[in-house]
Amino acid sequence: MDRKSCMIIFIAMMLATPVVAGEFTISFEWGDIPLCTTGSPNTVANPRFVLSDVPDGTKYIQFKLTDRDVPSYDHGGGTVEYTGSSVIEPGAFKYKSPCPPSGSHRYRWTATAKEKTGLFSGSIGKATATRKYP
Repeated sequence: MDRKSCMIIFIAMMLATPVVAGEFTISFEWGDIPLCTTGSPNTVANPRFVLSDVPDGTKYIQFKLTDRDVPSYDHGGGTVEYTGSSVIEPGAFKYKSPCPPSGSHRYRWTATAKEKTGLFSGSIGKATATRKYP
């Protein structure tokens, strides 16, 4: 096979290879929330979230905080309109801060990408990030 034929085959193979989207991820820092270790959480502004590879078609992102050591406690979260930015700044919603009564706990934020908001909105992607507090 000559060099030209090899190049044509190589280019055809490259064009036929599907591009795989990256995995939807989030990261966060607790930020300037008041230290809380009493078991009685404060109502605070959301942390700064950094998003990557948000699924195409996302219109809203729903955030939920779960204490991995006491998952029955509802820390709440919020839903924000997704405008294409890779950052959700503090103040987009309020939630009950982490506040373990003894020691530190592991807390997980779950971000669910949605096509629309409301009762029948479907999830098109999920991302999680976990950190200890304090």
